[in-house]
Amino acid sequence: MRQLYLLRHAKSNWDDPASDDFHRPLSGRGREAAGRMAAHLAAAGVHPAEVLCSTATRARQTWEAIARALPGVPISFEEGLYLASRGDLLARLRQLDGHLPSVMVIGHNPGFERLASGLSAGHGDPVLLKRLKEKYPTGTLATLSLQVAEWSQVELGAARLEGFVRPRDLLE
Repeated sequence: MRQLYLLRHAKSNWDDPASDDFHRPLSGRGREAAGRMAAHLAAAGVHPAEVLCSTATRARQTWEAIARALPGVPISFEEGLYLASRGDLLARLRQLDGHLPSVMVIGHNPGFERLASGLSAGHGDPVLLKRLKEKYPTGTLATLSLQVAEWSQVELGAARLEGFVRPRDLLE
């Protein structure tokens, strides 16, 4: 069994109309939400074997905000994760080294929402599945258990949605 964590980048700043999509930074609210997610990761004992991160500014800044909660976890910044489709993400997962028991991907919608929905295919906690179906907000972490021996075997319907934590769920 493999564990997949899909962390959508935190909320970005739309205040600068001259900034293109790729270079948009996190907003103040996004930085705050990413900090709450870092605390959640530490408290929940989430510690993936590797992190793959989009090269977009908002994804990199999300990583910077949570990195303290994941000491020693190797990070790979990958251009192909920027606005990757469900198919692109699935193909990338299938290329992961077989020795990795878990991976976290930091990226974007709609690819994440479509991947999480497709992988879980209705398997998991009904409340979490309903939340996923409604919306995959910025800063949200989906946790999926994949019922496969090797990453190369990942296919739609091969997972169970174990967690779906939104930034608003972490408000004190």
